[in-house]
Amino acid sequence: MISYEPFYKTLKEKGLSTYKLINQHGISRSLLDRLKHNKPISTVTLNDLCNILKCNVQDVLTFKED
Repeated sequence: MISYEPFYKTLKEKGLSTYKLINQHGISRSLLDRLKHNKPISTVTLNDLCNILKCNVQDVLTFKED
């Protein structure tokens, strides 16, 4: 299972809030909801998040065996 738990840790480390992601970077609330509930996102979206956060993929997601 893909978990986006590292995303929230990275967000905090970078000093960003979900409010800033929505209002300054155009990230949708529905995307944040998908991340919160570990639902699939596209690689394009993953790339966008990494660019915004200036981080690596492993700073956004992790794989956990079911």
